[in-house]
Amino acid sequence: GIVRAGALVMAREGAAVVIADRDKEAGEATACDIRAAGGRAEAVTTDVGDDAAVEQLITSAIGKHGRIDILHNHAGIQVGGTLTEVGADGMDASWRINVRAQFLAARTVMPSMIAQGGGVILNTASNSGVFYDREMIAYATSKHAVVAMTRQMSLDYARHNVRINALCPGWVDTPFNEPFIAQMGGREAIETYVRTKIPMGRWASAEEIAEAILFLVSDRSSFM
Repeated sequence: GIVRAGALVMAREGAAVVIADRDKEAGEATACDIRAAGGRAEAVTTDVGDDAAVEQLITSAIGKHGRIDILHNHAGIQVGGTLTEVGADGMDASWRINVRAQFLAARTVMPSMIAQGGGVILNTASNSGVFYDREMIAYATSKHAVVAMTRQMSLDYARHNVRINALCPGWVDTPFNEPFIAQMGGREAIETYVRTKIPMGRWASAEEIAEAILFLVSDRSSFM
């Protein structure tokens, strides 16, 4: 979905992209598409719910390429439900994938970025990190935490020329939304919601969000 489009657009601009995906075939398919277009990419099977895997991803990329200029933390899960419907395991899973994994990846890469004179970290939050969605306590809580964490990181490391921002996508029609669509009452209900509640009256495309990714990770946003 969104991060595939982001990887394609960053590669188009000349980045060597290391794609981390727990789905080996999906990651390799995106890497193949990048290479077919003349870009540089490799796929590394990674489950960001595993602390050791996150650390290995970062250290191996630095070891192979000598540096990481851009870290885009995007993996996430969507656990639906109200306070009394979400179990502690659902809240814990949301925190581990949506917040802790981003924290750990950023923490691991930061010394290298400082040593090389700068870098960019982009943490994917959500519009749910700014607004709220009905019956999504675990998701909204974790995404608000990502926004707060990003703000704190950005203040602490701007002096090292490391820029850190949060990406807060709106409604993009990808399989990631299936839990919320089911909760809303199915496809017809979500289409009505998008048509009546979203100011533009439509979904965004992954490619539209990818342009925001490119802006935030490149020198186009050098003072942001």
